Amino acid sequence: MGYLIGIDVGSQSVKAVLCSPDGKVIGTAASPCSMSHPASGWSEQNPHDWQTGIESTVRRVVADAAIAPEDVSHIGLGCQVDGVVPIDERMRPLRDAIIWLDRRAIAQAATMVERAGMDRIFAISGLNADASHIAPKIMWLRDEEPETYRAAHLLPPVGGFLTGWLTGRAVQDHANASSTLLYDIRECAWSDELLDVTGVDPSLLAPIVPAHEPAGSLSPEVADALGLTTSCVVVTGTGDDHAATLGAGVARPGTIVDVTGTAEPVTTVSLSPVFDAGRLVETHANAVDGTLLIENPGFVSGGSTAWLAQALGATQAEVFTWAEDAPAGSDGVIFVPALSGATAPRWNDRMRGAFYGLSMNHDRSHLGRAVLEGCAYALRDIVEQIGALGLGGSEIRVVGGGARSRSWTQIKSDVTGIPVRPVLSPEPTALGAAMLAAVAAGVFPDAVAAAEAMSKVSDERYEPDAGHHEIYNRAYRTYRRLFDALEEVAM
Repeated sequence: MGYLIGIDVGSQSVKAVLCSPDGKVIGTAASPCSMSHPASGWSEQNPHDWQTGIESTVRRVVADAAIAPEDVSHIGLGCQVDGVVPIDERMRPLRDAIIWLDRRAIAQAATMVERAGMDRIFAISGLNADASHIAPKIMWLRDEEPETYRAAHLLPPVGGFLTGWLTGRAVQDHANASSTLLYDIRECAWSDELLDVTGVDPSLLAPIVPAHEPAGSLSPEVADALGLTTSCVVVTGTGDDHAATLGAGVARPGTIVDVTGTAEPVTTVSLSPVFDAGRLVETHANAVDGTLLIENPGFVSGGSTAWLAQALGATQAEVFTWAEDAPAGSDGVIFVPALSGATAPRWNDRMRGAFYGLSMNHDRSHLGRAVLEGCAYALRDIVEQIGALGLGGSEIRVVGGGARSRSWTQIKSDVTGIPVRPVLSPEPTALGAAMLAAVAAGVFPDAVAAAEAMSKVSDERYEPDAGHHEIYNRAYRTYRRLFDALEEVAM
């Protein structure tokens, strides 16, 4: 058995972890990515940035570990979901990717609802008919960029595009496919009814294979670019939320995972589909065979701290430092984390962010803490609904950049009233992708065994402070009333 590499392709960066043949992390690397926003609600990325990010991070982890290129046997992928990358027959992108954060396809999502009804769409797919998902984006391309649509050989998600680039074979796992609004969550296959509703040609969709199945070996050109060999096998991989949940060591029901990155997906595992009457959480296929991922795909979280830092001419680290100088409750300042629409407490593409309660005594410390608290209020919305569905647990495991902030982790515990435990594994999403590579390599019999063996969770649990929890109970009630009022304005 050889060394394993897991790759996390996110919206802010590409990250790689190198694991020894027995699954221990021995190296990490990261490369930044940029987004563009050509119009309000639009978000795109140049696929070339992901390619160069993979090239640079793979080369670095291999060089730092001083191992031979032929010693790397498998690569796994954990990629942002809900993006679409039109590609030609040579697997080359025809335009920039329309990514998960993009909300341009509101009209197309509405068309789906008009044709089939929200209840029917949800009953088939387990998803909200939301512009964030892939089918409306494909419909938008057909409606607004017909030349691109006609030229496309395939319209895969980010992971499918990358397997095509790496191996010449574009495929996607069930987790990615289940986020298209074209997938039947009970049948684990494309839905003829939803394909008919959208008019999407199924031949444009990347084939579905298990997450741990090899997509192929590196092509000679890409092997040279990565500094590896053509004997290296690329494993299909999964979505970033699914990989992060695995990286947190959660492959079975009973634990909530909070993935704090640019967005903040909140997930848990179920053995059967769950259809939330309020549609706050969705049901997705999972990277772990025989399970499903129940999740809210996340509000703009780390992206909100990045926005505030940029708006005030500071760094994200400074925002967290400022927040520590403000009291619990931010002296009445409340932030609604809806800079790119809302997914909690209700899904609403038209919602936008807001600060409330500002007065002359407030400064940047109150703004910084209010952003962290506002994100924690949205987390509470989701955690409470997961609990109401009978899927909660005794703790929340937090992964991602937010797990490194002691103050934010404590705020999450104080707001939700639930203990929070950070995941110590470096780059959990990339680690989850490496776990799938380890299964394909035969290191572990399945993803459950890989998650139990390879994930590392902190011994320290952040317990809720009773006094702060009471402050946050009052502030949370105000937050919900504020959300209701803003939503009425946004309609």
